[in-house]
Amino acid sequence: MSTVQDKHAETALQEPFQSVIAPVHNRSYVAGERSTALRRQTIPDLLKETVGKFGSRDALIFPKQEMILTYAEFDRKVDRLAAGLLALGLEKGDRIGIWSPNNIEWILTQYATARIGLILVNINPAYRLTELEYALNKSGCKALVAADKFKTSDYLKMIRTLAPELEKSEPGRLNSAKLPALKTVIGIHENPGAGIFAFSDISEMGNLSDRERLDDITASLSPDDPINIQFTSGTTGAPKGATLTHYNIVNNAAHVVGRMNFTEKDRLCIPVPLYHCFGMVMGSLGCVSSGAAMVFPGEAFDPEETLRAISHAHCTALYGVPTMFVAMVGHPLIAELDLSSLRTGVMAGAPCPIEVMKKVIDHMHMSEVTICYGMTETSPVSFQSNVDDPLEKRVSTVGRIHPHVEVRIVDENGMDVPVGTRGELWTRGYSVMQGYWDDEEKTREAIVDDGWMRTGDLAVLDDEGYCQIVGRLKDMIIRGGENIYPREIEEFLFTHPDIQEVQVFGVPDEKFGEEVCAWIVARDGATLDADGVKAYCKDQIAHYKVPRHVRFVSELPMTVTGKPQKFIMRDEMMAILN
Repeated sequence: MSTVQDKHAETALQEPFQSVIAPVHNRSYVAGERSTALRRQTIPDLLKETVGKFGSRDALIFPKQEMILTYAEFDRKVDRLAAGLLALGLEKGDRIGIWSPNNIEWILTQYATARIGLILVNINPAYRLTELEYALNKSGCKALVAADKFKTSDYLKMIRTLAPELEKSEPGRLNSAKLPALKTVIGIHENPGAGIFAFSDISEMGNLSDRERLDDITASLSPDDPINIQFTSGTTGAPKGATLTHYNIVNNAAHVVGRMNFTEKDRLCIPVPLYHCFGMVMGSLGCVSSGAAMVFPGEAFDPEETLRAISHAHCTALYGVPTMFVAMVGHPLIAELDLSSLRTGVMAGAPCPIEVMKKVIDHMHMSEVTICYGMTETSPVSFQSNVDDPLEKRVSTVGRIHPHVEVRIVDENGMDVPVGTRGELWTRGYSVMQGYWDDEEKTREAIVDDGWMRTGDLAVLDDEGYCQIVGRLKDMIIRGGENIYPREIEEFLFTHPDIQEVQVFGVPDEKFGEEVCAWIVARDGATLDADGVKAYCKDQIAHYKVPRHVRFVSELPMTVTGKPQKFIMRDEMMAILN
């Protein structure tokens, strides 16, 4: 496991920390206030504290399933599942993957694994065979919790494709050639088939001895222990496993909801995915940190389900990316349902058009909606607007610095640029990940100079400390809130025998913000066409990474040094697409 050097974290805490939210001496440097101390808590400690304060209040609400759990009921289910995981032989520090859309099993797994120090590995529900195999092996997952099916994904079928040995294995005793670390597969739905445990059976497996061990194991945990691995697409191909600690995400969750003035009386609608920090940290942990209720409209975002859940559960807050809000404010139900309980929320993942923001405030009553910016590697949020920031600031910037976080905007030499000048955003503080799992080289590239995390994003700070994200150092594509790195798709397409050269880039799209485009030079004599390229990608890479636009060319535009000129391809493709 690769981590940042301990001295980095110590330096960040010991150096003078100016409690300023505006730049200093015309330098593009800001630091968050420190009036409230950071929480030195583990996730199970946080949950127990909340249960002690708000045990009788609602914790989880699933309107479609007509299911409501209080914090006390939720806590008991978490402990039963944790004891069952111990009975399976899982131990503190083991990695356990979860591959599923949003559901109660996801939430229970999140807190049960944290209770006994298992490191939860979030696997994108859109992953296909190649990506799943890589994530499980890179993190060394000993167990995997998986849904049955969702949309076009048959999860258990894909697992059996990678591990056909399951057919002749006892549950918990898998020996797979392709997945050597994986021993246990748990299917969320009943009757998952040969070699796989049913999720509902796990809570029944823990005996008195297992239950008695829970508190001792929790007491042995440190806030600095790694507790979560989230894979982020890498610019050099393979995804990287950002490794987050209790300390990272407990505090970031509290700061996000703190800026929205959350209390135990709030009810947060969470249509964003749990596999991502937006749902798991800002949503789930944010609610637990304040005693608020979590409301899950469905397995994935659906505008009608979300609007009905808000109305039915009297939600006071809502999370989403701009495309979700566009779908909701344009839905006919918005005129029929009572959404007057809404007050605040978070819009993040992409810039918010001012007209969309106005409609969200007018039609959804979210006068205190906030904008966030961050990245998985920083737990995730570094900047967030305040509930009373002017509308113009909420649509043109990502707000101001979070507590206990520092940010610099630097030039290519790592020197602070003047206020109002574009540069790369670097951030430092408690929120920076431990490192990329089992990848010291990538960790050293990302975290430099005494703990500064290089984000790769281009930003500008104004003289009040508001931050504007203006571009990306690298050519990442953001499609509907999903970060897509072209190199990953390029390396996959290079495995096709008929493809000689390929470059992938983003082109503007009205619905998703950007769409994936591939320019391909085919090998001599090849008969490959666009449909063939898309068919080759199907079930091998996530659907949102499959190129929407494919163009075959005789050669790619290059610099004199042989580097592809993606800006020329992009401009020409935009002209073709009009």
